[in-house]
Amino acid sequence: MGTTAHPDRAYRVPVTQTTQTQPTPPDGAFERYKPRSPEFRAAAGALRGLWQDLFHQAFAYRPLPRMAVDGPLTRHLPARTKRHAVWLPHAVVVAGAVVAMLVAVAGSDAGGGTVLCGLLALTPVLLTLVRPVGAFWVSFAATAATAVLGSSWGSWPWLPGSLVSHLLVLTIVAIRTRPRTAAWMWLLTALYGFWAESVLGSAHYDTDTAPMLVVSALALLVVTVGHVRRQAERQVTAQQTVTEHERSRRTLLEERTTIARELHDVVAHHMSVVAIQAEAAPYRVQNPPPELEKAFTTIRENAVAALTELRRVLGVVRAENYEAPDAPQPTLADLDGLLANVREAGLAVDKVVTGAVRELPQGVELSAYRITQEALSNTLRHAPGAAARVEIGYVLGGLGLRVVNGPPPAPQQVKSSPGAGHGITGMRERVSMLNGEMTAAPTADGGYEVTVFLPVPAAPVIEDGS
Repeated sequence: MGTTAHPDRAYRVPVTQTTQTQPTPPDGAFERYKPRSPEFRAAAGALRGLWQDLFHQAFAYRPLPRMAVDGPLTRHLPARTKRHAVWLPHAVVVAGAVVAMLVAVAGSDAGGGTVLCGLLALTPVLLTLVRPVGAFWVSFAATAATAVLGSSWGSWPWLPGSLVSHLLVLTIVAIRTRPRTAAWMWLLTALYGFWAESVLGSAHYDTDTAPMLVVSALALLVVTVGHVRRQAERQVTAQQTVTEHERSRRTLLEERTTIARELHDVVAHHMSVVAIQAEAAPYRVQNPPPELEKAFTTIRENAVAALTELRRVLGVVRAENYEAPDAPQPTLADLDGLLANVREAGLAVDKVVTGAVRELPQGVELSAYRITQEALSNTLRHAPGAAARVEIGYVLGGLGLRVVNGPPPAPQQVKSSPGAGHGITGMRERVSMLNGEMTAAPTADGGYEVTVFLPVPAAPVIEDGS
């Protein structure tokens, strides 16, 4: 037999051959991937900024918005005056354009071109009302045309009308755009001035490029400071809004945590009663069936397990410095003691109870007590010296509660305390937890009123089958 190679082996190509036969990139192909220097990136970024600010959509239609009339001064204007006050920025621009035109006409010696020089000074300023960046380029063209028409006048390259017009255009465009655009406009103005003096101003001895640059720099500096200040105010306002939102969220969580701690004692008490009664129930019946004993045992085990989970939940929501209360949570029966303490603090308060007084679920009574406590505390803080009234109404479907205080005496003998501002939030959380309703608003006489309704489901009626 001959040594014939396996046919499949003729088509096998080593992997190393494929990697070695790849073409080598030509010299200089990697130049485009070389990292750029910081100077190059800075220059490229500056050119991109110049393009975006002064060239890209330079003549886009951007009308000057009307002035807001909700400021500290304009908000007090009459309605008819407000309708006209919104056009105040437009009137100022038009007045500036007229001034530039008058200066151009008065200072021009172009003969028959005097009117044209006035129009060349007027047009760029008016154009800032609708096309601000385009007005800057039109101002350059108008400056050059005016310099040609009135070249016999002493100043160069800005005639008086062109100087006023260009200053107004720079200022208005800077106000309507941003500080970077103002910097580019000032730089281009300087380049134009130096170029006009060096190339075209050999016959002119009185040049005004330096005064133009100094005055325009001062004007643009004032505008830039205003921009920076407004931007800082917007950032501070945005940060304050975020901070206030986070503070509200934190306050809400703190109030819910407080309610959970208080209700833990209430729920734990009921579950303990259930566990004790379930354990004692079989001993109250002679020869109870095994099924009944097993059912009570299951009830007791579930109650004990629920108590364990409650303690675990309380451990999660407990603060580091939290101390468990020694006394049980208060109810409406303890309201007289609360009112006595408030009276000792200097608040005159009356209590009125209507309806058939009955025992309510402990969660409802605890919430009613805490709401009354917080409402009276708010009265002490914000209306010292005022009289308060607590009304409790036992109705068929629940409990009604109303705490109202009158206006503080004038002049106040005691200054009000600012407080934390969390009382209303805590009240609403307690009412929402019980599916109740609450309103809190000032009264017509200058006082404050808190009205709450806490629903209480009717107890199930057990029919006696005997």
